[in-house]
Amino acid sequence: MTPGLDIARLRAYLDTEHAGLRDGELRADLIPGGKSNLTYTLRDDSHTWVLRRPPLGHVLRTAHDMAREYRVISALAPTAVPVPRTLLLCPDAEVIGAPFYVMEFVDGTVYRTAEQTAALGAERAGTLAFTLVDVLADLHEVDAEAVGLGDFGHPAGYLERQVRRWKGQLDASRSRDLPGVDELHTRLAESVPAESGASVVHGDYRLDNVVVDADGRVAAVLDWEMATLGDPLADLGLLLVYWDGLARIGGNAVATAVNPAAGFPPGAALAARYAERRGADLTRLPWYTAFGFFKLAVIAEGIHYRFTRGKTVGAGFEQIGQIVPPLVAYGHATLSEEA
Repeated sequence: MTPGLDIARLRAYLDTEHAGLRDGELRADLIPGGKSNLTYTLRDDSHTWVLRRPPLGHVLRTAHDMAREYRVISALAPTAVPVPRTLLLCPDAEVIGAPFYVMEFVDGTVYRTAEQTAALGAERAGTLAFTLVDVLADLHEVDAEAVGLGDFGHPAGYLERQVRRWKGQLDASRSRDLPGVDELHTRLAESVPAESGASVVHGDYRLDNVVVDADGRVAAVLDWEMATLGDPLADLGLLLVYWDGLARIGGNAVATAVNPAAGFPPGAALAARYAERRGADLTRLPWYTAFGFFKLAVIAEGIHYRFTRGKTVGAGFEQIGQIVPPLVAYGHATLSEEA
């Protein structure tokens, strides 16, 4: 029995709605490492695919929209942004218990742990870091109208809505006292910058959300569940949280691949590369990074909430709640850099 996936019903659906796709017996395995949407490898006698579905239980409103994720990946296929090829979308929750989509399997490495990156060395780690930033810059240069995403979001007022939205997500997942989190929200809401621009934003861009090929290139960007049209610096700010912030939190259960021992350059070098690529003004970047700390704290708290109610699948969930207080503290400290 594969958690969260009824393989018999999936097989029947594919045979009825997508006859000829499957070649032989269908098998599925949960891909470890994800902390939100559930991701599986699907295999038959000739093919390997990837299936994505929402998490089990307590799905926050507007999150985990399979149709939006499928749409943005499909739209970006002809651009410079590397994405997997999409195969099918099933909006019918009756098939496996939730909407899902299937895309191609992209061969390569997803760097999630310090053990994986320990052998990279400074040169390869630096190349990978700057390639990661270059792909983000490429994403933010995509003409949304030209690829059919002109109505994918509402860039005007994006930052104010994001601050408000993530406060709402926090309120929907409250199960314990979190000192300082409401104060961080208030500080962010009272100092929202004017938008730096408008582009397709990924919403959760980080090293362990890309597949890296044997040559050290980004072969595919994954996990588009929070993509929309908005301020591109929100992506950069959150990337810096994952890059520098998590490395300062011992024992974090999110990702440990980016760490000084691996030879990666500091976040400031990534920000400088991004500014050079796009001519971006990074004066207010501390605000965006502080918001990234708040957003990640809310995401982690939501995962902790689901874990406490037995609605998660995979390893590491029992530790996820531990990183929330330090994320809040770093958010306050980063926001104070602007003072």
